[in-house]
Amino acid sequence: MNLKTQYLGLELTSPLVVSASPLSQSIENIKNMEKRGAGAVVLHSLFEEQIRAEAAELEERLTQHNDSFAEALSYFPSLDAYRLTSQQYLQHIKAAKAAVEIPIIASLNGSSSGGWTAYAKQIEDAGADAIELNIYNVPTDDNLTGLEVEDEYVEITRAVREAVTIPVAVKLSPFFTNLPHLSRRLVEAGADGLVLFNRFYEPDVDVESGEVRVRLSSSTSDALPLPLRWVGILAGSGADLAATGGVHTTQDVIKVIKAGASVAMVCSSLYRNGIDHLEQLRDGVAEWLTVRHFNTIDEIRGTSSQREVKDPSAFVRAQFVKTLLSPEPNS
Repeated sequence: MNLKTQYLGLELTSPLVVSASPLSQSIENIKNMEKRGAGAVVLHSLFEEQIRAEAAELEERLTQHNDSFAEALSYFPSLDAYRLTSQQYLQHIKAAKAAVEIPIIASLNGSSSGGWTAYAKQIEDAGADAIELNIYNVPTDDNLTGLEVEDEYVEITRAVREAVTIPVAVKLSPFFTNLPHLSRRLVEAGADGLVLFNRFYEPDVDVESGEVRVRLSSSTSDALPLPLRWVGILAGSGADLAATGGVHTTQDVIKVIKAGASVAMVCSSLYRNGIDHLEQLRDGVAEWLTVRHFNTIDEIRGTSSQREVKDPSAFVRAQFVKTLLSPEPNS
């Protein structure tokens, strides 16, 4: 069975992509992901805050003795002593590229259009096949308009696009007034793909101490309808689409591909079932296609998107009204 697919202009051996997580910090894990059927791997994220903090610390250490006697310069440690986490990230990209043949996608996580976007060029030079911009921002300023929030996303995308020649994907949250409009703006700014969706860390309150704690729950297949809906709506909009959040089974993979996704991204399912679960997903997709006499996965892509189904309203409000009027919850 031919499971090859195209994502961000890259040829993948399968539509299964491992999304950004600490799992990819291990080269052995990445090698096993390739062996078990991953078509590409998104590395763990490099955070804007890391780059800012490291740059500030380096500057402080290099300038704290500016008023010392010249003889004191001999006491300065070499720059190698200030090896930055960001530099280690570049080395990890190189190591991953040397270890596997599948595409390696770097992940930049940030919320502003500051200097961290310039780091994208170094990621490209390190050999990454593409960059995923994980723009993580929860607006809390009541003076900030929705359009200004979108403008920030577009500005970041444009800045990175101008800095590199490799493909760029933007990982979005679902919390926008008009996702199709933002999608079009991002494509015009240079985005080659959209990843739907980012999952935010959520606050939780300890009822005894009153402390606010941060947690991130693993997804289940119950989370799939959200990315599935928007993949179906945005299919054919000019960007490759990746569905993430809720992809756990063979059926989940088939659903997002039929809705129009180029790839299905997995993460929580690997934490729950192990990296070997990729092999089960890959073989399951191949079997599903074979039983139904398909020769390639491209034959089913987008066949259930909003543009292709007989009842496009299934993706929007009419289906909601129909459900409310049904005598039984699942009728």
